Amino acid sequence: ACSAFSQKSCEECLKNVSCLWCYTNNTCIDYPVRSILPPSALCSLSNARWGVCWINFEALIIAMAVVAGLILVSLTVCCCYCCYCRRRSRSRLDEEEEQLARKREERRLQSLQRKHERKLKHDEIRKKYGLLQDSDNPYSRFENE
Repeated sequence: ACSAFSQKSCEECLKNVSCLWCYTNNTCIDYPVRSILPPSALCSLSNARWGVCWINFEALIIAMAVVAGLILVSLTVCCCYCCYCRRRSRSRLDEEEEQLARKREERRLQSLQRKHERKLKHDEIRKKYGLLQDSDNPYSRFENE
């Protein structure tokens, strides 16, 4: 089917996706599907056109390889960056969590210390005014004199 477009134009030949245009002898040939790249005996890569007429097969392969390489490199960089940031943020979060736990424990200890100091002060005042109960019998009746 592709050979019917030989000696016509590149645009007409490449309307069919399975065709390959060769500029050396202006022929339209079936794309060799079994091999990924057309063999040089069929048509040299610099003179072969596939898909579009304005770019040769060699430049098309190089451009596709460059684009694929850029995509792979950018994906690799993104993955490494994300893993590094995630690991870094996890360690930062762990440090913040430890610091908050230490502060919480310090506040609890300070609160207990202030509570103990208040109790001592209140016991002192109760002792001064005779309101402190005996520790032997805490349920003794309070008597007014």
